[in-house]
Amino acid sequence: MTLFGTAGIRGPVEAVSPSRALAVGQAAGDPDTAFVVGRDGRETGPALAAAIEAGLESAGSDVYRLGEVPTPTLAYASRGRKGVMLTASHNPPEDNGIKLFTDGVEFDQTAEHAIESLVVGEEPREPAEWDEWGKSGSFDVLEEYRDAVVEYVAEQAAPGSDDGSTADRSPLEGLSVAVDCGNGMAAHATPHVLSRLGADVVALNANVDGHFGARPSKPTPETLTDFAAFLESASVDVGLAHDGDADRLVVLGPDGDVIHEDTVLAVVAAHYTAESDAEDPVVVTTPNASARIDERVREAGGRVERVRLGALHEGIARERERAAETGGETAVVFAAEPWKHIHTHFGGWIDGVASAAIVATLVAEAGDTETLRKPVTERPYRKVSVDCPDHAKAETMAALERELPQAFAGAAVDTDYGVRLEFEDASWILVRPSGTEPYVRIYAESDTVDELVADARSVVEATVESHR
Repeated sequence: MTLFGTAGIRGPVEAVSPSRALAVGQAAGDPDTAFVVGRDGRETGPALAAAIEAGLESAGSDVYRLGEVPTPTLAYASRGRKGVMLTASHNPPEDNGIKLFTDGVEFDQTAEHAIESLVVGEEPREPAEWDEWGKSGSFDVLEEYRDAVVEYVAEQAAPGSDDGSTADRSPLEGLSVAVDCGNGMAAHATPHVLSRLGADVVALNANVDGHFGARPSKPTPETLTDFAAFLESASVDVGLAHDGDADRLVVLGPDGDVIHEDTVLAVVAAHYTAESDAEDPVVVTTPNASARIDERVREAGGRVERVRLGALHEGIARERERAAETGGETAVVFAAEPWKHIHTHFGGWIDGVASAAIVATLVAEAGDTETLRKPVTERPYRKVSVDCPDHAKAETMAALERELPQAFAGAAVDTDYGVRLEFEDASWILVRPSGTEPYVRIYAESDTVDELVADARSVVEATVESHR
């Protein structure tokens, strides 16, 4: 497939153009299916929305416009119908993207392939008959979504309330939180949700700006320096930062230091595992995620299963199918890859707003971020790239499935999504090809990570060279 990546269709607006959006809408639309359409705050959003709406309607679908909303809000609104979110997430302002949902879950590979075959194939889909074209309207779902997040988090914090209401439940009362909305869609949701849960909230960059004038859309230690400086000078308990469409979350301590994304994942995963009453609680994550997650989930009484990057929804479905086949008491209690979390009891979509509220609740319960992260063993982590032409990736990876286990005798080997080697001391290496760039990536975590990476890199470079 060439149209869809690991997070829908994404790229420069010259490629993700109105004509492309029109074609995707025509391919995805159906007379028996209604769609909700949302967009982030990018300058190109209104034109792309108009184009995809025209495509969907000409294929026979009714369309309900949501306007500017976070991606998780669009996903929430797609329950019982389908949805299209126009966003390039954390990409720069000159990019855009198209992400498709069905019943609150991202399209899987089979559904994406069906769309792609119509969009880039030689026989594009014909419009519906003139009297079968769909109708359009508007749908205001933002307040309903915020209410749902508040209700969910309050229930998580105080399960079993007599009347089920959240009116007298303020789990964040006494907690001070700073939120860097990054000029993105989080401005429409996260500060509101945290305030209603009782937090004292300071919102920064909470005006929507399609140019992302305050900082780049992707929240990283490098782009969050101003926010970190604010935290150092302010008196707040925790800092939270989002990307452009509010599906990602970065957590910072009150000193402005970014808390490693895998530590955040481990903390939340352990929470859901410990709170579950399932016989077999499962956390789904990706091959590049740290062994610290496995450690904390195992200690909480659960297990971890991995799935390819960008396919958490497929991993959830796989584990549920296995449970149905075996009749076991298995429950997927959480699914996440670094920065992106699916709260499975709330919905099947990645939700940075819900993550912000859950993390804030856990900080409030622990008393501070240091206490919250203390049980997590944080080993040094590295990610490096080795040049590898696209045409050589397949043969290189096939060879590495043999070469790496030979070079690291005694390691447990998993070759489902690249080559992952795990060692008895919880160190690990993952080698996988980049899906978008001419590289093979090496991920590693160990107390002796530099030596481990150096040894792995020598094997990878030699293998790439022999298959150029």
